[in-house]
Amino acid sequence: MKNKLSIHNKSDKPDNIVLKENQIIERCLEIEAQLPDFMRDFFLYLKNGVALSTRLAYLEDIFFFCRYLVQESSLSQANTISEISIEEFNKINAKDINRFLGDYCSRYTMENSEYIKVMENHNRALARKKSSLSVLFKFLFRDEIVEKNITDGFNPIRLPKPQPDAIKRLEIDEVAKMLEIVETGEVFTDKEKIYWEKTKLRDKAIIVLFVTYGLRVSELQQLNISSFNFNRGDFKIYRKRGKEVLMPLNKTCEKVIKEYVTKERSTETSLDEMSKDALFLSLQNKRMTIRAIRNLVKKYTALALGTSRGQGYSPHKLRATAATSLIQQGFSIYDVQNLLDHDNVTTTQLYAAHKIDVKREIVKNFEWIEEE
Repeated sequence: MKNKLSIHNKSDKPDNIVLKENQIIERCLEIEAQLPDFMRDFFLYLKNGVALSTRLAYLEDIFFFCRYLVQESSLSQANTISEISIEEFNKINAKDINRFLGDYCSRYTMENSEYIKVMENHNRALARKKSSLSVLFKFLFRDEIVEKNITDGFNPIRLPKPQPDAIKRLEIDEVAKMLEIVETGEVFTDKEKIYWEKTKLRDKAIIVLFVTYGLRVSELQQLNISSFNFNRGDFKIYRKRGKEVLMPLNKTCEKVIKEYVTKERSTETSLDEMSKDALFLSLQNKRMTIRAIRNLVKKYTALALGTSRGQGYSPHKLRATAATSLIQQGFSIYDVQNLLDHDNVTTTQLYAAHKIDVKREIVKNFEWIEEE
């Protein structure tokens, strides 16, 4: 039985952020312990060279490939993944990788004592696995562990180009309807209202933060009471790659957060040590999970759209809603890029494409020659 992980935190990061990072590191170490020893320097490269979440994603993909070598292919005679030899890796060629990605990964089965589960990977997932293996084989070639760089022979994987019209997001009137539902609870049954009465201020604060700042679900889930400085009018979030960012508070966000904290959120005396600083709590007085937040957003967006709960939108669609709304209000794509933390302005431009409706209205009402 594992001992409970305790934190001795001397950094500026809150304990929950440090704990989450340590959980990912522990998972990385578990995977590394099962992989062949000749990859040890590659593990060091990942540790120092990529973001923590990327490190874990690469290791999971490489573990999956090595398990395939042992259990599904004739490319290795090893009985366990850790026993795969350098000699066997040296014999792997680009054709073997292409078969792994094209034949095996696209559709495979996982079995246990109760059922057989069919797994499918589409092009986006295949492209990530290809990227992970490319990074691995390039490193092994650079460090002279394998004799050839086989990555040039990997088949291309075509990804569909994102289309602006296909971006799902709420219109401004649908956001207003969603906020009205959170506020009044009028669409809920009597049984649902019992739960809604206990969480309506929390739910309202969550929705408002999503549609105002376009936060990622992990950024919102990690928020603490101590993240907010109401005297200065800002709050701190932790973005990808561990970036600390201060976000300005507007009056609406300040109001909904204060209302939730003072009128609905449980007091610190009733909370355990790990939950005392968490902003958004479940009815069990624990930090809300990402899954719970996703379900909450899906429920309210479905009600706003007038569709079934299963057709509701994810938090990422509220991120798209925030981006599109800001651009429609006239803010530049570079300002929106900065607010939403897009790595590339091209991503933000996808949301800017929706301004075509605004342009059409402008031109329609600006005729130089009147019809007779």
